[in-house]
Amino acid sequence: MLKIAEDLCKACKTCIDACPHQNVIGLDTSRVNVKGWNPVVMLDEAKCTSCALCALMCPDKVIEVYK
Repeated sequence: MLKIAEDLCKACKTCIDACPHQNVIGLDTSRVNVKGWNPVVMLDEAKCTSCALCALMCPDKVIEVYK
């Protein structure tokens, strides 16, 4: 399970690129956060293996991973 501080996300997509699985996390293009970016959201929690690569690669540390 991921906890994403969506208001701090700057949509750099580093976490998306780091994820070894496809379509687990992605940008929510239907809205913008307080910084004016489309925030990263969990797309398919069932596919997430809690490997934490997304959290490790995030330059702003907006993702926390829980098993």
